[in-house]
Amino acid sequence: MPTPILLPKLGNSVEACILVDWKVAVGDEVAEGDVIAEVETDKAIMEVESTAAGTVLALLYAAGDDVPVLAELAVVGEAGEEVVIENEESVTVNEAAEPAAPKSVTEPSAPVTPESVAQAPQSGARPSPRARNLAERKAIDAFALVGSGPGGRIIERDVEAALHARPRLSPVAEAKLADGDYTAPERGSGPGGRIMAKDLVAKGEARVAESDAALPAAPEAAAASPALTPIKGIRKVIADRMLESMQTTAQLTLHGNADARALKALRARFKASEESLGLQRITINDLVLLAAARSLMEHPALNALFRNGVIEQYPTVHLGIAVDTPRGLMVPVVNNAQALSLKALSDESKRLADACLNNRITPDELTGGTFTVTNLGAFGVERFTPVLNLPQVAILGVGGVALAPVEEQGEVIFAPHIGLSLTINHQVVDGAPAARFLQTLSRNLANIDLLLAM
Repeated sequence: MPTPILLPKLGNSVEACILVDWKVAVGDEVAEGDVIAEVETDKAIMEVESTAAGTVLALLYAAGDDVPVLAELAVVGEAGEEVVIENEESVTVNEAAEPAAPKSVTEPSAPVTPESVAQAPQSGARPSPRARNLAERKAIDAFALVGSGPGGRIIERDVEAALHARPRLSPVAEAKLADGDYTAPERGSGPGGRIMAKDLVAKGEARVAESDAALPAAPEAAAASPALTPIKGIRKVIADRMLESMQTTAQLTLHGNADARALKALRARFKASEESLGLQRITINDLVLLAAARSLMEHPALNALFRNGVIEQYPTVHLGIAVDTPRGLMVPVVNNAQALSLKALSDESKRLADACLNNRITPDELTGGTFTVTNLGAFGVERFTPVLNLPQVAILGVGGVALAPVEEQGEVIFAPHIGLSLTINHQVVDGAPAARFLQTLSRNLANIDLLLAM
């Protein structure tokens, strides 16, 4: 009997995942526990294992699809078994009037794969009700589209793809198309090929060849279309969270700096130390992480979360470290950072950053932070305004090292200083406590060698 493989629940907050890639194809033999797919949660890329042994009879989603947790992802059974796959919209619309034909795994159209989108339309492929309704509203011939649904059926996303591919319409042209009495050409006479009202053709009439010739040729520069990149996965989560952070909190940023002479001197000593000590990879950022974690112990108001109207102050520092990855910003967490030695903190932060960059990070390693540090100093940025990582109440931005004037023994000299930018949620943290934390942090950085001795 065919056994469906469900997308497992991959975290308490995960409601859907993006299917990144299939590791199997229809007809492959799999054992229980074999990896069949990779999916992307709002935090990381995870592997999905088969919960049954047998032959892969069907793949129910294509790469790039959003898959709800606990949805049927694939079907495994005995070779030759017939699998009936329901329309993806059957739970929301009544299909009784036009039942979908059962699909056999022995038919060429059985699997839903990424390549199926590029194939020619299947004979007799019908649009789903939602696809048909959207196509009618937008004056698109749904039956002319390539279906990517089960059995090649034309579904709503196929119509949406056609809408994205269609040149833009002027408001008048869009209104006339909505009436259903006109059709639109592939390209119009407006800037960048925009379809104007005069470009529309009444249904049943052929377009006059002379009118085509009369259309002015669009400049070559205007013919270039913009690249369209749907926001999804980690990028969508970042977009949503940044907007939520700015809209739901009262953010205030304080800027300061710290004398970096001791930092640079200690970093130089580490770099010149014996390789057997394992200190050569310690960076100035590692020293800042250590100083931030230990400074927070004196200022617990900033080592806190604010959610559901309650402030949660923590006795230990779970330090979030912002990591720039090709898939977007990720913030792994070093637990109990205040209790770690400098080398242990350095090693753990590098391990987590490497796991983010190589898609090996786990959801547990990306949750539970109580304070975050983000560093843009390597890009020449001296100060900036970091955005709160909700529900945390504070985030430290670290800038680059630059010369700043300092008065010593009646003379002004220029000494290296490191830029510090602290953003707080002013709903629950006042400016004075935040300034005191920056003051403590600056002092600890200027005397980093003494801090290491404590």
